[in-house]
Amino acid sequence: MTDPDVPPVRGRGRPSRSQTEAAGPATRDRILEAARAEFSERGYEKTSVRGIAKAAGVDAALVHHYFGTKEQVFEASIEVAFAPALDAPAAVEDGPLDGVGERLTRFIFSVWENPATRAPLLAIVRSAVNNETAAAVFRRLIAVQLMRKIARRLDLPPEEAELRAELAAAQLVGIAMLRYVIKVEPLASADVERIVERVAPVVQGHLTGE
Repeated sequence: MTDPDVPPVRGRGRPSRSQTEAAGPATRDRILEAARAEFSERGYEKTSVRGIAKAAGVDAALVHHYFGTKEQVFEASIEVAFAPALDAPAAVEDGPLDGVGERLTRFIFSVWENPATRAPLLAIVRSAVNNETAAAVFRRLIAVQLMRKIARRLDLPPEEAELRAELAAAQLVGIAMLRYVIKVEPLASADVERIVERVAPVVQGHLTGE
């Protein structure tokens, strides 16, 4: 028989009813913002769900309630941060295919050149380089949400289209790594228009060249 004066015991790791009722979209957004900051500052390895919860001012159970595991929190946080780059497929549609290399290259570098979008992208790349779990999440995001969308817009057999889209991505990601992460000179200080001028024809060749 239960004592009516004793509150029920919650299952471990589950938020109380009052917590979930008080929470809402603003709480979820606050958790995501805290997660992006924690992953950016500490990297994937050193970031914990408890640390994210503390930074967001919530119980760790609420983080699990909204997102599940640390990997799922990471994926949700980088998907939001990576969202501007995920608009890249639109660059393929906005004109003829013979200009897609320049449009895509210019779009990607505009995202990297913007300080507001560069900071979260740097955090994503650094985490992916240093941790296999983070790298797997990053690969999944790149493959499913970016490159396959671009590949579908190419008038090629699916396997060939995906390979070409991935080669174009490798070109752009590799240059971005050298310019913004490793900061190799003179690439790091070169005018972005000069980079676009040199890189766009190569990207064009990957996507539509014979």
